[in-house]
Amino acid sequence: MLSQPVRSIIENHGFIAASPGTTVCKAAELMAEQQVGAIVVIEDGHLIGIFSERDAVFRVVARGLEPKTTRLADVMTPAPVTIGPDRSFGHAMAVMHEHHCRHLPVVEKGRPIGMVSARNALDPELEEFVCEEKRRRWFEAR
Repeated sequence: MLSQPVRSIIENHGFIAASPGTTVCKAAELMAEQQVGAIVVIEDGHLIGIFSERDAVFRVVARGLEPKTTRLADVMTPAPVTIGPDRSFGHAMAVMHEHHCRHLPVVEKGRPIGMVSARNALDPELEEFVCEEKRRRWFEAR
């Protein structure tokens, strides 16, 4: 899997994009609907930032900002590190580790075409196992 090109990892997954004027509340709703941990922020078709679940916690909630009125432009990570679609997934994982991030926008010719994340490292069987383990713990706690 680590030698696969990023393009093959993202080809069956969509990604969510929003404008810089989108509210944090709306972005969080979109992220929840699509079950993703980050959203790319684009302007005129070009990537200008990324907003992740960590940004929501550290840059919005921890600062006491109002999600319904705070714009992504004010709390996103501007000019994020990106990767090209023909780089290996292993390289993407190394870049995420080096830059202490879990989501990496995939950009081709200056335009975002997808998102690769550390979660992609979980193969489908392991991901299913992790989900089942979480469900089991939740029921045991009740």
